[in-house]
Amino acid sequence: MGQLDDMIALVTGSSTGIGLAIARRFATEGATVYLTGRHKTGLDAAAQAVGERAIGVQSDVSNLDDLDRLFATIKERSGRLDVVVANAGVAELARLGEITEEQYDNTFGINVKGTIFTVQKALPLLPDRASVIVLSSTNASMGVEAMSVYSATKAADRNLARTWAAELAGRGIRVNALSPGPIETPGIRGLGSPAKGEQQLADGLAAMIPLGRMGRADEVAAAAVFLASDQSSFTTGAELFVDGGLVQI
Repeated sequence: MGQLDDMIALVTGSSTGIGLAIARRFATEGATVYLTGRHKTGLDAAAQAVGERAIGVQSDVSNLDDLDRLFATIKERSGRLDVVVANAGVAELARLGEITEEQYDNTFGINVKGTIFTVQKALPLLPDRASVIVLSSTNASMGVEAMSVYSATKAADRNLARTWAAELAGRGIRVNALSPGPIETPGIRGLGSPAKGEQQLADGLAAMIPLGRMGRADEVAAAAVFLASDQSSFTTGAELFVDGGLVQI
């Protein structure tokens, strides 16, 4: 038996990286998992990788019409959602003086607006004692050069989790933030500049971490299973760091 047997879960931004790892682990633990992504080819490949428990729904979390279609599909096919993982997010490097309005709108649109309306529109489908997991980041607790816009969105996400935990406590719905540190994913390697290169970025990040390495997406997924399952039945409003000690030591 799995820890999530017979549960219905949604993982946004699950075509790759951490989202895909969470979706795969949830399915292994017995959940039916809805995956989302903006690009059909990547989403279809992710759903195939997760297996027969996966249902892919192409959508952009910053587009409210897409979210309406997503939740209409979930309601029609499953009738409820036991777990929501608001994972969809983007990051782009820009120092103060280089930030553009387009970057700001895109990053806040996906990372904050997308999180707010994903959870709000999921609310009618959530039974009492459901679990909501909001992906934040260690960046919310640190000052990282050229990451001010992204970090601000993740600080907002962390506060959303805390506030919603208070608002939904009466229904027994648990809301927690999951904050990874540097994790080995295509997205984080994509932040490396042509001048410095991907491997130099990865080596520099690993050197900052007390455990001496970057994390793996499956390690974040294991923490997500804990927050989704009854193992965390008395945990809400918390922030669970999966960061190799980066902001703890």
